[in-house]
Amino acid sequence: MKLQPDRLDVQSILGYGPGWVGLGRYGVAEKIERSIVIGSRGEKFDWDCTRFEDLTENHFALLAQTKPELVIFGSGTRLRFAPAAFMRALMKSRIGIETMDTLAACRTYNVLAGEGRQVIAALLIETGD
Repeated sequence: MKLQPDRLDVQSILGYGPGWVGLGRYGVAEKIERSIVIGSRGEKFDWDCTRFEDLTENHFALLAQTKPELVIFGSGTRLRFAPAAFMRALMKSRIGIETMDTLAACRTYNVLAGEGRQVIAALLIETGD
């Protein structure tokens, strides 16, 4: 699915499909085929997990270190909620978190980033391993 951001001066998600997400900024596009964290302030780093079942509290503690207003967790091809204990570091830092499937997370990230919000998207890209 192709996605069109409103603002092109922030890192945006340009497309999404099974096993990939397309990122872009300043006219440069990149196809990513692994789980990734991206942010409206330019953050971009690999999120080391290929299956929902492999997520741990440490994955979410890493997100808290980026200090966004909000984390959007894309849980893969379907909506799944990580255990509440995994959110401890985010809650302690008073960082909001929303969970949705990865396609919805991509759309929501673009809207919020386009509004100038300090948001990160943690996108689970399942590889089937």
